[in-house]
Amino acid sequence: MNRIVLGCGNFGGIGSAPAFFGQGESEEEAFALMNAAWERGVRAFDTADAYGGGRSETWIGRWMAERGHRPRLTTKVFHSVVGDPADRGLARDRILRQIEGSLERLGVARVDAYLIHEPDPETPVDETLGVLVELLDAGKVGAIGASNVDRVWLEEALPLAPVSVVQNSYSLLEREAEDEVLPFCAEHGIAFTAFGPLAGGWLTGKYRRGEPPPAGSRMTQRPEGYAHFERDEVYDGLERLAGRGDMATLAFAWLFANPLVSAVVTGARRPEHLDPVFAGLDTKLSPAERDELASLFP
Repeated sequence: MNRIVLGCGNFGGIGSAPAFFGQGESEEEAFALMNAAWERGVRAFDTADAYGGGRSETWIGRWMAERGHRPRLTTKVFHSVVGDPADRGLARDRILRQIEGSLERLGVARVDAYLIHEPDPETPVDETLGVLVELLDAGKVGAIGASNVDRVWLEEALPLAPVSVVQNSYSLLEREAEDEVLPFCAEHGIAFTAFGPLAGGWLTGKYRRGEPPPAGSRMTQRPEGYAHFERDEVYDGLERLAGRGDMATLAFAWLFANPLVSAVVTGARRPEHLDPVFAGLDTKLSPAERDELASLFP
């Protein structure tokens, strides 16, 4: 399943947020999810050094050692693994230190792709890209890329290093990538991986107009990234989407139907959450059908 990537950002936490280190999925739950994904043919796992305060990489490493499986591994660097606000960024010495921690926790000599988690305004881009090329030449990473970047960053970076993958937010509710980044990636042969395909659960139907968010949902834990969806036009679009079938399946199908999207990261939190991902992959939308779904959210 080359177009499906298992996102491991909830293993032992909620992304890179120190306030949630030790929460999220337990190691047992993470193992069950990795088992289910592998059994269904998913061969790519996405993580970051700071996810769960290092727990995500550690548990993936333990799972690989125990099961004897080796998925394609993508990890990322920027945030602090221990929650120290002073320990972050993309300076050369820090990246050299962080990659060693990632390799040790994962139990591998090389990760398949190493991405900056976001740009660092305090470090020159040429310094960051220079050390990533060093890691590429040393065989510690198989490819280099970037997450949460815009076209301006890519235009500066591409002459400096062979950036080969971009991972940005993209969904029916988050369309910014369409303006510049998706076309740029297509023009330069850069693989585009979409994360946030369900927009923090908004595209599953769990949030309803006039009702409080469900306990334990993203809107009760980290609402700042999704509060802008609380608008009548979004609720109208969600209701129209629900009238066309399973919302999550259609949200994934819409992404998979875009030829500019190389892969989609699913943040499934239970094995059964993989069902709409695969159903979406099997649902073949025509360009007209894809445009019609997009038009639900003007």
